[in-house]
Amino acid sequence: METIAKSILLIVANPAMSTTLGVPVGFWASELIHPYDVFVKVGCQVTIASPKGGKVEFDAMSDPRDASGYSKDDLLSLQYINQPEFMQLLENTPAIAALDIGEFDAIVVCGGQSPMFTFRQDTALIQLFSNFYLTGKPTAALCHGTCVLLEVKLPNGAYLIEGKTITGFANSEEDYADRVVGQKVMPFRIEDEAKQLGANFVTKEPFTPHALRDGNLISGQQQNSGAETAKLVLQALGV
Repeated sequence: METIAKSILLIVANPAMSTTLGVPVGFWASELIHPYDVFVKVGCQVTIASPKGGKVEFDAMSDPRDASGYSKDDLLSLQYINQPEFMQLLENTPAIAALDIGEFDAIVVCGGQSPMFTFRQDTALIQLFSNFYLTGKPTAALCHGTCVLLEVKLPNGAYLIEGKTITGFANSEEDYADRVVGQKVMPFRIEDEAKQLGANFVTKEPFTPHALRDGNLISGQQQNSGAETAKLVLQALGV
């Protein structure tokens, strides 16, 4: 029997400035590349888009080539970064306003640092995520990309994550990041705010691969959880 290729929408943040650190921020390389790799290897069609469209950039510390050496062991991302045809996909991403969500079977919102400064104010992205969830199709967010969940409401006005079991970048991981940098890195904490909204927020040990599925809502804890998130999306699609 012929299998029909599923169409996946991966959303990454546009470049921004960190208001806490005063440095340029973008999306986390592995949070795009690791799910992308899982999807393309099973024959999915993958579209990489961004809220505003145009050129998108890696967070510096997520680039395996960065002088910090923070992500030097991320060999899969390095492999993709060395493929010109893949990097070309990041040069001019389509804007979400130009997309027809009916053409996609699943959505994954990737994280990084920029989402924490841009996503919660982005009404178009919040609406897109809400609309996609209401279709009943797999709707996923990963790491700091899960901050979009703090704004999504259902048609009855209730927060989407109220009573839902989710994960996202954990307080323990924020503590680690703050220690490494020597100051508060993020303007708020996803775990604290999600719990205040009534989510059952479940985390594993810091930086352990971890993803959860609650109905068609899927979430991944941090940058090491991209493949796990993608696998749950495929499971939800019956692939």
